[in-house]
Amino acid sequence: MQFVQYQVVDKVGVITLDRGDKANAQTTALLTELDSCWDRAVADTGVNVILLQANGRHFSAGMDLSRNDGLGSEASSPPGSGYYNAASLHFFGNTLAWRNAPKPSIAAVQGKCVAAGLMLCWPCDLIIAADNAEFSDPTMRMGLAGIQYMAHAWELGPRKAKEMLLRSTPISAQEAEDLGMVNKVVPLADLRDEAMSWARDIACLDPTMAALIKRGINAAIDGQGFSASLTQGFDLQELGYALQAATRASADGDGATDLLEHMRETNADIARRETSDTQALPRP
Repeated sequence: MQFVQYQVVDKVGVITLDRGDKANAQTTALLTELDSCWDRAVADTGVNVILLQANGRHFSAGMDLSRNDGLGSEASSPPGSGYYNAASLHFFGNTLAWRNAPKPSIAAVQGKCVAAGLMLCWPCDLIIAADNAEFSDPTMRMGLAGIQYMAHAWELGPRKAKEMLLRSTPISAQEAEDLGMVNKVVPLADLRDEAMSWARDIACLDPTMAALIKRGINAAIDGQGFSASLTQGFDLQELGYALQAATRASADGDGATDLLEHMRETNADIARRETSDTQALPRP
């Protein structure tokens, strides 16, 4: 693999993002390799725990906005059905699958974890953060409607979630721990050793019992509406992209239909026809 490493150590499937020279910015190729590693770890009977970590200074700078590969270009290119299908897979379907994987998972986060980077650590059951870790989602400053895995309110609480999104306020590792989003903060130099220590402890547990505990806790959260709210959040975000694309197309004068104007014209036409039909009725 080119962008993600995978190895098994003491019943721990270690997945390592390896695009550190680009701050582990995400492309279709990286996400495809990442999902393949998750599948590999889940299928391996010799793996009891999954550990996600990243090479380089930063865990992930989010989507690679310098590329146009169908995923990292929402801010500049109008998304169509191709983008919707890709986002449904890479930024929602796969992310939910990682969250619901039957094996416990741990994310070790250092440096920046921006926007789509949250969609890599949030699905994990536990998060260990280096003391230099910083979590943020500045997508609204880019004219976007948040990220596709809209778990902000669940991870941070509603008011802090609104602050992160509306003000693009970053959250430090310590604040993330105080909010309950992160399990433990350690010095950067100790991050990998600490995460592996946790992983080894959990790997000694009976895998069936660990899977049942994880599924039970996830079910409790789902009973409060977690999965339903994320599905709605994804659809609303994609609708926002579509409306934004229609507005840009209309402003560019390329002949594409402005969705809002089309709706207004349709409603006006219906009203005109109803008025016409009423006037044509015979008087009593």
